[in-house]
Amino acid sequence: MSDKTTLSKADDEPPVDEMAPAAVEVVDPRLLIREEGLKGYLTEFKRKLKGGELGSLPVIVGLIIIWTVFQIKDSLFLSSTNMVNISFFLAATGMIALGLVFVLLLGEIDLSVASVSGLSASIFAIFSTTHGMNVWLALILTILTGVGIGAIHGFFFAKIGVPAFVVTLAGNLGWNGLMLWLLGSTGSLSIQDTGPMHILGQRSFFMDQDIAGAYILATVGVAALLVGSLVEQARRRKAGVPFRPTSEIALRAIALAVVAYVAAYVLNKSAGVPNALVIFLVALVICDFVLRRTTFGRKVFAVGGSIEGARRAGINVALIRIAVFAISGGFAAIGGLFLAAQTYTATLAAGSGNLLMLAIAAAVIGGTSLFGGRGNVWSALLGMLVIQSIQTGLDLLNMNTSIQYMITGAVLLAAVVIDSVSRRTQKTSGRA
Repeated sequence: MSDKTTLSKADDEPPVDEMAPAAVEVVDPRLLIREEGLKGYLTEFKRKLKGGELGSLPVIVGLIIIWTVFQIKDSLFLSSTNMVNISFFLAATGMIALGLVFVLLLGEIDLSVASVSGLSASIFAIFSTTHGMNVWLALILTILTGVGIGAIHGFFFAKIGVPAFVVTLAGNLGWNGLMLWLLGSTGSLSIQDTGPMHILGQRSFFMDQDIAGAYILATVGVAALLVGSLVEQARRRKAGVPFRPTSEIALRAIALAVVAYVAAYVLNKSAGVPNALVIFLVALVICDFVLRRTTFGRKVFAVGGSIEGARRAGINVALIRIAVFAISGGFAAIGGLFLAAQTYTATLAAGSGNLLMLAIAAAVIGGTSLFGGRGNVWSALLGMLVIQSIQTGLDLLNMNTSIQYMITGAVLLAAVVIDSVSRRTQKTSGRA
């Protein structure tokens, strides 16, 4: 036996400095903010502003300014009748803008949506009027046609490698030509005021002749927010991750309730809530859930944020791109049906003019970034509120259409400038 002294396990370990400070547990900053109460939220709000995280703040401030100016110029602007008109006419272009939000989140563009919307109105008129097809079946086939057209664009972009700008520009020309061919020498086809067209029409309101309709919608919206937030709170609490306190959830619900019930009161003073707006809001809620709560939505943001990063994460980038353009085509078709329901006709003018520019402008003005990876579907609503308010306000003041274009263009430029400055600020602060 060797007399060599063996070292114990404790002797092998490095000496412990008893004077060294104990390890500090890392605390999620969101918890600290919420523990500080109102002061914490104000501090976080200031930090976000300095870091370029503006969210929907610019468009909300802009909307308040626009409404204030027009109300000063004409006291009829904020009247219930005018608010009903704004809420009805924003839905059609808003639907097209909603589909564009998905494309913009990828950092791409779809220039075909206006032509697809006009073609869809023509296809529906041919199915339902010329061939006497059931109007609901014609509606489904028309929407599926839009989805198919969008998928074709996505295939050429994702699989063949043709830039989305070129593919959809070609589609804009081609589908417009097909619409002209389908309408023929007459240049228009009438659509009967029945079924879905009646529901979407200007004379159709949620729960007609019942003042409770608008308040029911407001109650459902507030209840949905409250229940969804509490379920999310319970889920995050169980997982041991930061969650919104009940007081914050209650404040959010109260804020939504104030806006919703005031809107319901104003609209009820005239005719109520247009069905077109109700359907648009339902579409917004569904798309918001898809983007924020599903795997598909997370993949869309991932591809828009970094294509190479998405590939390395195992995401089928080509499939996501095709699906997104199919969604854009589908919503373009729905928007075309909304537009057709305003006049009950499919005409050569459908999908022409400034429809494309207004749909893109709505998504961008509402807060969706042209650079991809940032935005939400509610930007379609906020952007269309701004655009439709400008158009309606200038109409009340008997301003020329040229003035409308110039002001809308200036607002769009301002939105893009704010987005660019915001992204640059975030990069400077290391938050991009």
